[in-house]
Amino acid sequence: MSRRWLDPESAADIGRLDAQAVKRVRAQAWPDAGSADELHDALLWLAFLTAGEVAANPAWPALIDELALAGRVLKVNVGAGASVWAAAERRMLFAALDDEAAAAAALVEIVRGRLEGLGPVTAHAIAISLAMQVAGIDQALVALQTEGFAMRGRFTPGAAGDEWCERRLLARIHRYTVNRLRAEIEPVPARDYLRFLFEWQRVAPDARMQGPDAVAAVLGQLEGYELPAGAWETEILPARITEYEPAWLDEHCLAGRFVWTRLAARAADPERGAAPVRATPIALIARRNLRVWSAFTTAMQPEQLSANARAIADCLRSQGASFFDDLVEGAHLLPTQVEAALAELVALGVVNSDSFGGLRALLVPADRRKSAAGAPRRRRVALYGMADAGRWALVRRPTALDEPARLENTEGDAVEVVVRTLLRRWGVLFWSMLAREANWLPPWRDLLRSCRRLEARGEIRGGRFVAGFSGEQYATPEAVGLLRDMRRKEPDGKWLSLSAGDPLNLIGILTPGARLPALTGNRLLYRDGLPVAVFAGAEVKFLQELDSTAAWEAHNVLLRRHVPALLADLA
Repeated sequence: MSRRWLDPESAADIGRLDAQAVKRVRAQAWPDAGSADELHDALLWLAFLTAGEVAANPAWPALIDELALAGRVLKVNVGAGASVWAAAERRMLFAALDDEAAAAAALVEIVRGRLEGLGPVTAHAIAISLAMQVAGIDQALVALQTEGFAMRGRFTPGAAGDEWCERRLLARIHRYTVNRLRAEIEPVPARDYLRFLFEWQRVAPDARMQGPDAVAAVLGQLEGYELPAGAWETEILPARITEYEPAWLDEHCLAGRFVWTRLAARAADPERGAAPVRATPIALIARRNLRVWSAFTTAMQPEQLSANARAIADCLRSQGASFFDDLVEGAHLLPTQVEAALAELVALGVVNSDSFGGLRALLVPADRRKSAAGAPRRRRVALYGMADAGRWALVRRPTALDEPARLENTEGDAVEVVVRTLLRRWGVLFWSMLAREANWLPPWRDLLRSCRRLEARGEIRGGRFVAGFSGEQYATPEAVGLLRDMRRKEPDGKWLSLSAGDPLNLIGILTPGARLPALTGNRLLYRDGLPVAVFAGAEVKFLQELDSTAAWEAHNVLLRRHVPALLADLA
């Protein structure tokens, strides 16, 4: 039942079918008649048998002779003087091949029967059995494809050209292939999956990345994941990249590879203004995918803005991307008013800046900002001034403020982009993992349909990868291999401290117990894939019994943070 989504357009995508599954279905589809009556019944739906096919079964020549003497089968002439065996009831069908007006319809029915018994077969092979031109067989096959009866693709491993297969038989081959692949997979416990995630997402000490190029790899995994603005550079990136430098993220933003913005819709309250920027959920997205992610969010109405924010939005719409000083002049507002208006627009996901420095400038109070000018300091300083943000611009997304060109991708393509990103993030995708994702993402049923399509293409694997969770699960081939390695890897007893705002805060999702609120100030401590302690409400709570020495060590590791010196004012 779960495979009825298969459509003719997907046939060419169904790859990597198992050769043994193809062989098995061919054997099942071909008649195995042991009596004259069974052979006669087979001829009624198979349309015909060639002399070679009859001779291939030791019992059939005698059965054919018996049926011929009884007048129940006969030899009929087909193209180029060749003849085949057919049931007497099919006499008129083959006679119609000589009638120009009825030949096409008759050939369609004859080819239909052959497909039901042959499994994947080429048009050339059918043409040879009837001693006809391939062009006529191709026309009949296309007609059957239009009906949805036949599907075209390269189904047999190593096939040099297109093959045709009856839809039902192809679904059976695919099912056998999937079942064989799934039988190879042994699910791992949730704690091993967590250990896998620590390495998959590069937070394990030995798995952390280094250098500017690491930023793109990390952002590729976390694309579309909204985190508090203040957590990106104080918790998330430093936990995955050794000696993280803010300039690395700025370089990617200034080059146009990634953009930062709020995706989740939020209605502003003019009386109290927008949410604080530090707590604003911000996502970093590859620029080419911005409209794909924005397609799932709700548009914001301009009347939700304060007067100053509306003035800045109008200014940006009329004069395009602008520097901070240009906005002060164009909107006829004080610098502090422009700054407050930008903070509101950022909190609502309406504007962003060329550089991530624009967000940093809004995260730090004006009296604590540093600039390159002034007295020399002993340590390196970051530039948090508004003048260092680059240009500010309206986010190119479907909103009432700025109506962009419509999404070029179809809805199915957009969902597939989301599915691929979720698989990069989690390695294994199943319903429970969506608890850590935004509630505006496509519903699970749409994600599931896309996963099934990717599995049919052979790009991902389906099965039971993580024990203890019901429903369908899908994984990338790379993740399957790492999960197997993790099952064999002995626990090392190392501590791992993370912010509760980190995507890997999976307490209460993958592990038993209550969830830990995903606030940046809260913290959690893992050891060997199990939560050991949490810090919330200015209190440390242990989830496992530890001796005094281990408890002291756990307490210190839990509260220890590794904020880069340049970002100390953001912490």
